Amino acid sequence: MMNDQEEQLRRAIGTLLQSDPLIKLLQEVRLGRMKATDAGLRAVVESWIGTYAQVLKSQSFNAELLARLDPVPRLQVLVDAGVLSWEHPATCELRDVFRSLPVPAA
Repeated sequence: MMNDQEEQLRRAIGTLLQSDPLIKLLQEVRLGRMKATDAGLRAVVESWIGTYAQVLKSQSFNAELLARLDPVPRLQVLVDAGVLSWEHPATCELRDVFRSLPVPAA
């Protein structure tokens, strides 16, 4: 069973990485080539947050694996860079989705 869960986790992470703004776009902000308030960047980030929420809602993980999908550390990077705030509706929604996930019994 753990192998199935691990494979599920790998697929989930792969899906998230495909649209992850931290990999491609945050470096542009740090180098000054893009502003943190850029509308295009905001659209990409909000799309990624939507994908993240969908991935979390569509699968169930045990507590150990679910902890590896916690969005807060990645959101913290975006907040620190000025791309998002903790009060942004998409940020609040993703954190709420994660907190509301049922953890299946082992």
